[in-house]
Amino acid sequence: QVQLAESGGGSVQAGGSLRLSCVASERIVSRLTMGWYRQAPLKPREVVARITSGGGEIYSDSVKGRFTISKDNATNTVWLQMNSLKPEDTAVYYCNAELGGPRYWGKGTLVAVST
Repeated sequence: QVQLAESGGGSVQAGGSLRLSCVASERIVSRLTMGWYRQAPLKPREVVARITSGGGEIYSDSVKGRFTISKDNATNTVWLQMNSLKPEDTAVYYCNAELGGPRYWGKGTLVAVST
């Protein structure tokens, strides 16, 4: 069973930055599309950014230009660099690996952005 472990969440003021990390237990980062999702209180989980096996990046409109997804196939790690954070970015952020759709999930890391 693939395991994904997120880290890097925390509390930050608006305008600040955080970098999330996701480490996979198996060599999947080079083979699967990896993604970051988030879920704010009382809202459905939504996709934030995805990176394909070939390195193509896809972003939601709400984070485009502020967030950057990247990966290192050798260490099975995916990052999400978040800049210019806004209070509406407050959520639990989840790492995901796709296999015929979103298949494997991490337990999440909380990001809290204050005014």
